[in-house]
Amino acid sequence: MNDQIRFQAQAIPAGNTMDMSVDAGLRSFMLGVYNKMGLGLVLSGILAYITSSVPPVRDMLFTANGGYTGAGLVLSLAPLGVLLFGMFAMRNPSKTGANLYYWTIVTLIGAGLGVLALRYTGQSLASTFFITASAFGALSLWGYTTKRDLTGFGTFLIMGMFGLLLAGIVNIFLQSPMLMFVISGLGVLIFSGLIAFDTQRLKFEYYYLKGDNTAMSVATSMGALSLYLNFINLFQFLLSFLGDRE
Repeated sequence: MNDQIRFQAQAIPAGNTMDMSVDAGLRSFMLGVYNKMGLGLVLSGILAYITSSVPPVRDMLFTANGGYTGAGLVLSLAPLGVLLFGMFAMRNPSKTGANLYYWTIVTLIGAGLGVLALRYTGQSLASTFFITASAFGALSLWGYTTKRDLTGFGTFLIMGMFGLLLAGIVNIFLQSPMLMFVISGLGVLIFSGLIAFDTQRLKFEYYYLKGDNTAMSVATSMGALSLYLNFINLFQFLLSFLGDRE
């Protein structure tokens, strides 16, 4: 299971008096989040291509059948370590710190994604990416426009995400295809829901932080990270269903 624990900022309650009107400031904030996330995906794609196509780098990280070498295993676990570190060490990050945190995680994950190019055909990677992007757009739009408060729903999804992580660790030892199938199915549902939840959370956060430029900049980086991790996880879980093996 290619799990990546995602950074989850504390949800901000949606009060009844919150102004939910769409204005230029909100559009600019959300566009900044999406642009940063998009650049992260581009960088990830470039790094994945390099680690899967440049022989010295590929052979250092991955085996011919799509497994990991010792260095590759360290690389695959490094984002988890950085994310866990950030959950405790970056409670009040600076603009520079949040930006560095985002790009460090994107770089590590992107380099590790090269293993997928050794496991799946290029056509299935491209088609699954397109499906993921389409689903992300629809789910994020729904989270942005819905009047329903998703805070409670998001708390349930976050609990499910950590349950997936534990199940994935157990399956490393069990190697059960049925359990992997269940994990993948639940992963698709959970991260689909988190895309909508995080989009709405970011909208609420904009109104909560409006006027504080430093806090808004930090929120842009952290928001992009949440959506980036949701996208990457959804892509990998869909790939386990839709991908054609090499």
